[in-house]
Amino acid sequence: MSLADKPDCLSMNRRTLMKGTGTLGLAMLLGGGQAMAQNRNETLLVVQELGPNSLDMHGVGSNQTVNGLSWNTYDRLLSYGEVKLPDGTLSYDRATLTPELAEKWEEAADGMSCTFHLRKDATFHDGTPVTAKDVKWSFDRAVSVGGFPTFQMSAGSLEKKEQFVVVDDHTFRIDYLRKDKLLLFNVAVVVPFIINSTLAQKNATADDPWAMAWLKANTAGGGAYKVESWKPGTETILTRFDGWKNGKLPSIRRIIIRDVPSAGTRRAMLERGDADLSAGFPPKDFEQLIKEAKVKVVGVPIPNCLWYIALNTSKPPFDNVKLRQAVAYALPYQQIQDNAFFGRAKPMYGAASATPSEPVWPQPFPYATNLEKAKALMAEAGFPNGLETTLSIDVGTATVGEPTALLIQENLAKIGIKASVEKIPGANWRTTLNKKELPMALNRFSGWLDYPEYYFYWNLHGNNSIFNISAYKSPEMDKLIDKARFATDKAEYAEAVKAFIALCMSDVPIVPLNQPMHDVAMQKAVNGYEFWFHREPDYRQFTKG
Repeated sequence: MSLADKPDCLSMNRRTLMKGTGTLGLAMLLGGGQAMAQNRNETLLVVQELGPNSLDMHGVGSNQTVNGLSWNTYDRLLSYGEVKLPDGTLSYDRATLTPELAEKWEEAADGMSCTFHLRKDATFHDGTPVTAKDVKWSFDRAVSVGGFPTFQMSAGSLEKKEQFVVVDDHTFRIDYLRKDKLLLFNVAVVVPFIINSTLAQKNATADDPWAMAWLKANTAGGGAYKVESWKPGTETILTRFDGWKNGKLPSIRRIIIRDVPSAGTRRAMLERGDADLSAGFPPKDFEQLIKEAKVKVVGVPIPNCLWYIALNTSKPPFDNVKLRQAVAYALPYQQIQDNAFFGRAKPMYGAASATPSEPVWPQPFPYATNLEKAKALMAEAGFPNGLETTLSIDVGTATVGEPTALLIQENLAKIGIKASVEKIPGANWRTTLNKKELPMALNRFSGWLDYPEYYFYWNLHGNNSIFNISAYKSPEMDKLIDKARFATDKAEYAEAVKAFIALCMSDVPIVPLNQPMHDVAMQKAVNGYEFWFHREPDYRQFTKG
């Protein structure tokens, strides 16, 4: 029986109680007096727009929240350190690596390998000891299954199974293909999570050697939390793994994560005290929550992240650079800032120059709303009478996506582009993007590794990355990205980064709108929230009371 089918009468009773009695229902469920207070302080109730559509983030089409589930239920060899931002918010530290399953590691003198020493007392949830063979099997899987995980591994030059070597039960080595400054940082992202290979292989088949089907609905991890139950589209419950040895045992014992599509309902639950934490509200709601101060709001500009319009450069009509530039001049940037994001984002338009002065990303593009210029470019592109097309959006991000799309639709009509808005279900969004067939798409991409060349490698390199949804191919762009990835000289690196940003500004395969904030609202008694590159809560850090 998979976790998706596991009955959870307690969960159903809780839902019924809360529906009828709000906070009183939760109190009745958890018991009375001191026991109730203790239980409430050890239980976190989270409400979210869209829960995980799989238990395996290596699976094709797995959605955003699967990343958070994996982060909390599986371990990795390494993790990131912690840094306090200027406003006091805690964040991961992109420049510091810390032990997780590996208690120590060292690179070889020639800089062409790294040896990891595993904790000898670490076990998986079923009590099986974690060994280097599990680590190798997990890394082999990540570079073999294709799609997102395999491409992510390649971003740090982790590409071949032969690179991953079992030295002994508690020693694992990675042999480098080349020197790559992102390699070890890539070991600490979500993708190379460590799987109980014995358990997974028992559920593999000749046609499915990596147990993709089984792991979609079951877990085989050793992380700080176990999946108690998973009801896709309804609820996920996590419980603390008391045998976890790879860090400080979390304060929170149980996490109830409910799928509540309505932002209004989620906000009401939070304000009534029926939920501890939520994200994904419209920016306007976050502005109101900050002003009313009934709950705590933490907001961080997402590093290496953009909301943008992707224009399909591989087929008509947007294979025409003049037409892409026309779209860039037609977008109602300030209206989008004011009426869709309500200021909860940094503008990425209106730069004074098309020549970047600094090797930083994101940075504003040299476009601003200019309908006359857009109309002139339409004529130059050969479309003086306009055209019809489709603008696709992800229903899972419709709180900002839909008003943004409607504002864009209205302005494009003013230059003769009739764009119908297509709403694609969130569960199907990534799969649809992978086909690279959408003429126009409103998308948000956040690079886990906070480097310009990483963002461009994912989105604009011609190696067919799944996130190159503009289907953009430019040998010049590829050369510049690769030069930056492996540059050892700072001046050479800066030159390459500025050059590929300038090329993107002129070729316009994407039209940046803004760099969004990642806002999370929580009860004032909830502490320990830390921003992570994957934008999901790390429940290991939370405390209550």
